[in-house]
Amino acid sequence: MTYVRVKLAIEELDDGAGLEVLLKGDEPLKNVPRSAREDGHEVLSLEPHEGVHLLTLKVHR
Repeated sequence: MTYVRVKLAIEELDDGAGLEVLLKGDEPLKNVPRSAREDGHEVLSLEPHEGVHLLTLKVHR
């Protein structure tokens, strides 16, 4: 379900735009970056952030 929300947010952005996503739990931590890469987006960083993980993406169309 988490990547569905991320994908909806990506659809609102222009090519080259950045998106930051907070991920909580093991499953989203593995699946969201993988799914974003599979959809052609660039994972810029994935870092611990205040008890969750901060994923930074660059949108590619």
